[in-house]
Amino acid sequence: MRPVGILGTGAFLPEQVMTNADLEKMVDTSDEWIVSRTGIRERRIAGPDEASSDLAVKAAEQALRHAGISADEIDLIIVATVTPDMSFPATACLVQDRLGASKAATFDLSAACTGFLYGVTTAAQFITTGVYNYALVIGVECLSRIVDWTDRNTCVLFGDGAGAAVLGPVGEGYGFLSFELGGDGSGAELLKLPAGGSRLPVSEETLNQRLHTLSMSGREVFKFAVRVIGASTEEALKKAGLSKEDIDFLIPHQANIRIIESAIKRFGLTEDKVVINLDRYGNMSSASIPVALDEAVKQGRIKKGDILVLCGFGGGLTWGATVLKWSID
Repeated sequence: MRPVGILGTGAFLPEQVMTNADLEKMVDTSDEWIVSRTGIRERRIAGPDEASSDLAVKAAEQALRHAGISADEIDLIIVATVTPDMSFPATACLVQDRLGASKAATFDLSAACTGFLYGVTTAAQFITTGVYNYALVIGVECLSRIVDWTDRNTCVLFGDGAGAAVLGPVGEGYGFLSFELGGDGSGAELLKLPAGGSRLPVSEETLNQRLHTLSMSGREVFKFAVRVIGASTEEALKKAGLSKEDIDFLIPHQANIRIIESAIKRFGLTEDKVVINLDRYGNMSSASIPVALDEAVKQGRIKKGDILVLCGFGGGLTWGATVLKWSID
């Protein structure tokens, strides 16, 4: 079984910035209310001509350059998203064509905010067993397309963006050391996009009831998140034979500053060991973790040999964590 790691990262954020002041003009809210409860100050919004595939391609191109891998060397493309360009074909197919990754197998993966972690876990299995050599995993969302902009409890939370990683073989002792994934379908009603599928296909009634926009039970999701982000991280560390003292960087899903603070307290971390950018981008679902990872890499914070923990949670309900030893100089 070959060791597998991340060879390169990339990210892309739309140009348009929507601040809390902008939201104050749209719904009954305030900058103080949003910041105190979420930690979010602004978020990026995709332009009218930008779809998830557009964001994904730009993030992927960066990741390929960083890895020094050409598109025709990629064997597998996984796009984690809940906002695909269309129901089918998969957004991964559209990305493959535009990148020129002609030999890559392609599919989309739906695990909401945990999507990127599910994606790297899946891709790593193909590489460690020798089925493939290089995989491209992309987390991308255009959540602005499915947010109810009249619902002050949810519209303040989300943003658009894309993050990508190239996975491949690394040196012995480096790369992914453990994976921990979980799901609880009994909580499916807590965070969902009700209509547009086979249960509630589009109709005048579903449109009038605004069932094509995101629905969330915020308080219940918050309690779930605080619980599983700590438990999944502890389990991933245990599987890797490590403890919380070994963590050099925690890169959590960027959903709410209070959830992240609970993890900081639980693992006794100083803030310089935690990557936080939700104040600038909000919750980008499957794009949150890879964008945060890419920023930390570009800032030179992460060094070869550092122990990273990536952890997240999302609709499904789903959760996950992975531990890796960074292999890039």
